[in-house]
Amino acid sequence: MSEETETGEKEKEKTRKVSGINAVRKIASEIMNEVNKAIVGKSQILEDVFIALMCDGNVLLEGVPGVAKTYMAKTFAQSLGCTFKRIQFTPDLLPSDILGTYVFDQKTSEFSFREGPVFANIVLADEINRAPPKTQSALLEAMQEKQVTIEGVRHVLPKPFMVLATQNPIEHEGTYPLPEAQIDRFLFKLNVDYPTDSEEVEMLKRRTGADDENIKSVASPNILAKMQSVVQSVYVAPEIMEYIRDIVIRSRRNPQVLLGGSPRASIVLMEGSKARAALNGRDYVIPDDIKAIAQQSLNHRLILRPEAELEGVSVNRIIASIVGEIAIPI
Repeated sequence: MSEETETGEKEKEKTRKVSGINAVRKIASEIMNEVNKAIVGKSQILEDVFIALMCDGNVLLEGVPGVAKTYMAKTFAQSLGCTFKRIQFTPDLLPSDILGTYVFDQKTSEFSFREGPVFANIVLADEINRAPPKTQSALLEAMQEKQVTIEGVRHVLPKPFMVLATQNPIEHEGTYPLPEAQIDRFLFKLNVDYPTDSEEVEMLKRRTGADDENIKSVASPNILAKMQSVVQSVYVAPEIMEYIRDIVIRSRRNPQVLLGGSPRASIVLMEGSKARAALNGRDYVIPDDIKAIAQQSLNHRLILRPEAELEGVSVNRIIASIVGEIAIPI
């Protein structure tokens, strides 16, 4: 038996074994362990990214340059056994540079479709706010519908599909702020901060022997798709749904908030909590799952009133206050 055939058989066997919550937890743990070999001090960020993947969602990573946003995305994709493409967003980037275009083939005298970099499992949209709105909007259909339409022809994207977008919160010159409609397409917005003192030393130690080839692929697109289906079976009690509803509605009624969470925010909280429950080996959601993902689910969906911003009120503080005020279901 050839090495390729043997690898294929092992993958089929592993896919068959993904039949319950414990299998999801085990594979997720293996993936996290692989990524943590290369990435230092980003365990919570990586867990949130994996939760988003299990929900078939997209993630916006915000952080200053040099905090390993791109490297983290590449390493994450490598451990998943998924295809990875990086798109550097610039002011002159065109939608066709992302989606692809039809090219005339002189041999056949016909136009054939040439896929763009969006046709991958994990797509890194680096510095997404540097491209103009027309180019940014090219990702909307891909992020929401998992497909692209070019010249009236529908092209389905590979499964699973996730956009990991990055943006710099400091440098705004020459950037185009993401419109609310696009920001809302991201399941989570995660703030990637500087490492701690000890983490920075550990990073330097690992860097001396850094080797991307040491990161093993412990999953595959088929395995991840099976894991996503298992996550969907996680039970959400009516009381938990009411808890989610109360949090989102309270965000709309907060006097310091101009625009509160939409119904999509409620769906994100429910789907994200199901994925978190599965990663923790539970087939049911508890209030702690909601509380753990509330910040990253809502921080890009709430818009404060101008007077609140002038007073120095932060969105994260508002979310923490709302979650703290809502009675926890027993």
